Amino acid sequence: MFFFLSKTLNYLTMPLLILCAFFLLAAFLRSKRWKKRCFQFGLFLLLFWSNDFIANELMHDWEVPATRLDKIKKKYSWGIILTGVTRHETGPPDRIYFQRSADRVTHTLQLYKLGLVSKILISGGSGRLIDIGVKEADEIASVLEMMGVKQEDIVVENESRNTHESAVRVKSILHGKTTAVDCLLITSGYHMRRASACFARVGWPMDCFSTDFLSHDRKFTVDVLLIPKLEALSNWQVLIKEWVGCIAYRVAGYI
Repeated sequence: MFFFLSKTLNYLTMPLLILCAFFLLAAFLRSKRWKKRCFQFGLFLLLFWSNDFIANELMHDWEVPATRLDKIKKKYSWGIILTGVTRHETGPPDRIYFQRSADRVTHTLQLYKLGLVSKILISGGSGRLIDIGVKEADEIASVLEMMGVKQEDIVVENESRNTHESAVRVKSILHGKTTAVDCLLITSGYHMRRASACFARVGWPMDCFSTDFLSHDRKFTVDVLLIPKLEALSNWQVLIKEWVGCIAYRVAGYI
């Protein structure tokens, strides 16, 4: 039930859906007073959410910063990748399609090639409300093998549907084989706060290695300060999803 409710809440808090709701109310309400208020508030939200400077500042503060490779002073037994990087129903099913979060995979590969992680555990099945049968962890495992990672160095956990379930299942797999201090958590910078809190809650706190950053260096140029950008709206969608997720997880006792 929590899985269904959390996914539904994610859809209802999408900025574009909220904007559409206000503009539709402005178009169909009979009261001129409320029509005007809904239009004005919808326009305000559109300009606010599409402002690149505001979105970037908030995203930059929310993302857990990157760790320079030369600052990693130890070697980890396990690198733990959280899924959420592939796309489905995109084209012919004879290949794997990545979205922006592919950095989670490529940076993990780099850590492995540099000898900073010895083995890789991929955690994540299907996070869809309607499971289409594709297990994302299996797809990532096959890609890593093609990239040169030894099959015996890859462990797949493909049943979890969200971050909390990943934390529970990863701990159950590794407990007794290693300790949390020998594991490195790898996920997107914007997702790291919720992910690390979930693992800490189940008693498996790990060092963090953030990837896939959505923020950029602070700029005060005209296009950043004044020109509405679709990327800013997209970043707000990610931020709201993470904020709502953190609230829901806290209510559920997952963090």
